[in-house]
Amino acid sequence: MTMQCTELPGASAPPAWPHCGHRTTVEEPVGCTGIPVTGHAACLAHLADADRDAYLAGLTPGSDIDHRGTTFTEPLLTALLDALRDPSGSIPCLGTAAFGSAVFEGDADFDRADFAGDARFDRAVFEGEARFREAFFHRGVHFASAEFTDTARFDMAFFEDDADFTSAIFRSGTAFDHACFQDMAGFEAVVFEGDAQFAWASFRSITTFESAAFRSGAGFGRAAFCDAQFDSATFEGGARFDGATFEDLARFTATAFNSDVDFGSALFKGLAGFLSVAFEGGARFDGATFKDLALFGGTAFNGEAGFGSVTFEGDVRFDGAGFERPADLGPFVCAGRVGLSGARFGGPVTMSFAARRVECDRTRWSSTAVMRLRHATVDLSHADLGHSLTVAAQAEPFALPGGRTLDERALTGGPGAGAPAAGVPGARVRVASLRGVDTAQLVLADVDLSRCLFTGAVGLDRIRLEGACVFASTPYRSGGPRGGARFTPRRTLAEEHHWRARRPGSARGWNRAVLGAGQAGPAQLAPVYRALRTACEAGRIPAGAADFSYGEMEMRRHDRTGTARAERGLLHGYWLVSGFGLRASRALGWLLATVLTTVVLLMWAGIPQDAPKREATGSVPADGGASTFTMEEDGPGKPSGESFTGERFETSLDIALGFVVFRSPGRELTAVGGCIETVSRVSAPLLLGLAALAVRNRVKR
Repeated sequence: MTMQCTELPGASAPPAWPHCGHRTTVEEPVGCTGIPVTGHAACLAHLADADRDAYLAGLTPGSDIDHRGTTFTEPLLTALLDALRDPSGSIPCLGTAAFGSAVFEGDADFDRADFAGDARFDRAVFEGEARFREAFFHRGVHFASAEFTDTARFDMAFFEDDADFTSAIFRSGTAFDHACFQDMAGFEAVVFEGDAQFAWASFRSITTFESAAFRSGAGFGRAAFCDAQFDSATFEGGARFDGATFEDLARFTATAFNSDVDFGSALFKGLAGFLSVAFEGGARFDGATFKDLALFGGTAFNGEAGFGSVTFEGDVRFDGAGFERPADLGPFVCAGRVGLSGARFGGPVTMSFAARRVECDRTRWSSTAVMRLRHATVDLSHADLGHSLTVAAQAEPFALPGGRTLDERALTGGPGAGAPAAGVPGARVRVASLRGVDTAQLVLADVDLSRCLFTGAVGLDRIRLEGACVFASTPYRSGGPRGGARFTPRRTLAEEHHWRARRPGSARGWNRAVLGAGQAGPAQLAPVYRALRTACEAGRIPAGAADFSYGEMEMRRHDRTGTARAERGLLHGYWLVSGFGLRASRALGWLLATVLTTVVLLMWAGIPQDAPKREATGSVPADGGASTFTMEEDGPGKPSGESFTGERFETSLDIALGFVVFRSPGRELTAVGGCIETVSRVSAPLLLGLAALAVRNRVKR
């Protein structure tokens, strides 16, 4: 039997092993690069028929073979494998197999082959279909820099040791469906020009596809990875990782997905790193579960981003990520922090999160944005609001298609969706900071602002507060339930709590500042209260406007740097008398005290004891002419005798009440009584007016 062969293309340099050298020419001084068969000067392809037959007859299942650089036609390869089959004739059994730089001109059929030793196909060229279906590699396998011109089939192949495909080129379709890699699998810099299918494949050690190029579709659906590294890989066609499981690290740093990619229902048990990834098409993660940290920092979502029903059991970081198209993030649940610091949103976006904390430090929204949250504390420090941003609390669990609701057990730890566990706050949403934010475009709905830091924010007079926004309140009693000063409940800022708590001798009940909250004082808080009062007036929230008006004047009263001493004195008096016209009980108390004091003073020295006596003196002319008389009346003096009698009390009370409504006393008073009248006519109506103003403000609240 005469075998035809083709010399290894481009073999201008001699190989590192002794070679056949058949058909050496001036143009090809190396000739055939095939390694000679033991005991012969020619390679297997160029052996005489009798020598070849003798060699093949001497092979037994499990024999070691070395045919580096040899060119195999399909019949020659079939003859070689037939010589190595087990007694049943169904399975080729090879020991150590060296096919480095070999050329397979026809189909290479290694289906169900058993490689007991190392299998080396590095730099081999497969010009026909390469079939390794159900092949079993007990030791290391090497396809580094191999070239597969036609389809390569490794379906259900089993790699018990390292598998090296570094820099291999697959020019047609590739199938590793249900393949199992027990040890390291290296696909660095591999080029897949056709579809690459790894569906249901199992990678039980480190798997590297670093710098791999997938020029067509790539399918890893239901694949199982231990440690997967796809750094700098390029996916030109669609990529599917739906239902895939990543037991340990999943790293996609600087990976480029130029078409749609699907990670739907994937399970990431270890760290998931998608740093600086470029998603040019749609990126779908719907239904995926991340049990550890998930990193999307610096990633560009240039297509549609889908994170519906995703569960993050650790933190998820989108710091510095870019969302260029309209996006609908969520609803998803995060048991840790959602990091959006430095992220950029180029189109309208709706975010629906159930999370412990959402960080939006220096986040930029270039279009309308809505953030619907549950359980979360959101930090908006230095956020850039180019358009309207609405932060709203979601009362009920997020609805999903099919009538289901988002399962929040990863966050709440409760037995059912949305049921908070012990120590976990309810669904109320808290805002931690608005520092450095232009809030003119901000809408807050049904959120807790009791610990929010407002100083440093601008445009607070145009912020919109909708629904039941909660602010911090004054402590009911500063010294406990049985003693100490009592504070009238009012809306206060967290910074006022911090300022009062750090004052020497401060009363108990004021919240102390946490680390990083700053040292804001009355000078900084007064304009904040003024702006919030304006916002509440514009939003028709009279109760909030009244409380913030009180807070503004209270801060001005304590401001020793921006408020003059005389003004602080006036404010102190205004506060003492009527609580800045907002405390009706205080004004009425002072009015009652003024009336009672007036009554006591009138009884003591203001009303004379007896009516004044009138005496007429004069002379009668002897001739009976006209008589002249002079009437003299004693002025009212200090009463003598008993001053505090029931009759005098009634008289004094009537006079004192008359002072309140500008009514004349109707009787003479002593000189002291006149002074009392002057003072009472000024103070009593003033206090009555302040009380009326305070009552009006209370009714409006």
